[in-house]
Amino acid sequence: MANLIRRDPIREMLSWNRTMERMLNDLYDNSEFGFSESMNLRMPLDVIENDEEFVVKADVAGMDLEDIEITYTNNNLSIKGEVSEERKEKDEEGRYHLRERRYGSFSRTISMPGSVDVENIEAETENGVLMIHLPKKEEVKPRRIAVKGAEDKNVIEGKSKNK
Repeated sequence: MANLIRRDPIREMLSWNRTMERMLNDLYDNSEFGFSESMNLRMPLDVIENDEEFVVKADVAGMDLEDIEITYTNNNLSIKGEVSEERKEKDEEGRYHLRERRYGSFSRTISMPGSVDVENIEAETENGVLMIHLPKKEEVKPRRIAVKGAEDKNVIEGKSKNK
């Protein structure tokens, strides 16, 4: 009896995409320590929305705050900066056995809804995390609306026989 194999073309396509991405990364990451010296950094972001504001969180540990530039233009939030390489004299530095800390420039732009109060955007850092607070405009904040109608009508109540 023959076995039936169920094919999932979406899963196969995603698997092929990941394989190609790894292959291209290996092609361009050809330095001794597993990354290209001229590579731009990718800054991971979290974007959180609550009733009052959007909060964007980004890791900036070890960066000078003067090297970070935040702009908001046409509903786009941009974060740019640079992580400088630590350069020491050759005698002090020694030989690297492992080098994973990256340096270089980074830039991220995310599209925000048009409901941001641009005049009150604030940014702060705490424990190496940059937090950008983008308050919502008053007219877009959620408001509870009361439902009217049934209180003046007669309501029939039922009782169960199994009491």
